[in-house]
Amino acid sequence: MISNRRGRLMTYGALTIGALILLFPYYWIVVMASNTTADIYATPPRLTFGGHFFSNISQVFAKIDFFGSLLNTLIVAVAVTVLVLFFDSLAAFTFAKYRFPGSSILFGILLATFVVPAQLASIPQFSIMASFGWVGSLKALIIPAAANAFGIFWMRQYCQSALPDELLEAARMDGAGFFRTYWTIALPVLRPALAFLGIFTFVNSWNDYLWPLVVLIDSNHVTLQVALSQLNGLYVSDYSVVMAGTLVAIIPLIIVFLFGARHFIKNIAAGALKG
Repeated sequence: MISNRRGRLMTYGALTIGALILLFPYYWIVVMASNTTADIYATPPRLTFGGHFFSNISQVFAKIDFFGSLLNTLIVAVAVTVLVLFFDSLAAFTFAKYRFPGSSILFGILLATFVVPAQLASIPQFSIMASFGWVGSLKALIIPAAANAFGIFWMRQYCQSALPDELLEAARMDGAGFFRTYWTIALPVLRPALAFLGIFTFVNSWNDYLWPLVVLIDSNHVTLQVALSQLNGLYVSDYSVVMAGTLVAIIPLIIVFLFGARHFIKNIAAGALKG
C-alpha cells in the first residue's frame, strides 16, 4: 500500500515537473511581452511580469497591419485545413480499401516525396504559380497545400486498422456507391484521425513563413508570420514588441488546439467504449 502510494506520488511529481517545463516558454513569452527590451537583457533576467504589455501591443498594431494579416492567415489556414481533410481522407480511403492498377506504385511515389525538402520545391512551385498568375494572391498558398503526402499516409494507416472490410461490404450490398460509402461509413469512423490531422495542418499552415515570404510579393498583402518579421528593425530589434505580437498570434492556435484535442480525445474514448 505504501509503495503504491509512493509510486503514484512519484508519477504525479514527474508529470508536474514535465508540465512546468513545457509551460515555461509560454510564461517567458508573456514576461518578455510585458517588459521592455532593456529588462529582457538585464542580468539576472527579470522573471516577473512588467507593466508595458498594453504599450507593446499598441506598438504592434501601429507598426504592422496586424488584423489584415491575421485575416489573411485565418483564411489560408481554414481553407487549407478543410481541403486537406477532404482530399487526404478521400485518397487514403481509396488506397486503403480499394485495389486498382498501379496503386502500390503510386503510393510508393507518394511516400518518396517525404525525402524531398520543401525548400527545394519553392523555385519550381513559384514558376507554376507565376504561370497561373497567382503570385501575390492567397490562392498560391491554398491550392498547392490542398493535399499532402503525410496526411494521406496517416489517414491510410488509420483507415486500414479502424475501418473493417465487412462494414464496407455491407454498405455495398445495400447499394451504396463509392462516395456515399466514404461519406456515410468511412468519415464517422475516421473522426479521431481527422481531428489530429486538422490540428496538425492548421498549426503548420498558420506558422508557415518561407513560402508566404516568397510568393506574396505585396508587402500590404501578407500573412501574420511575415508581418511579424517586419517588427524586426534593420539594425535594432525591440524584442518586447516582437514577443507581444507573437503572444497575440499564438492565441488562435491555443484555441484550435484545445477544441481539436477535446474532440480528438472524445472520439478516442467513444471508440474504446464501442470496442
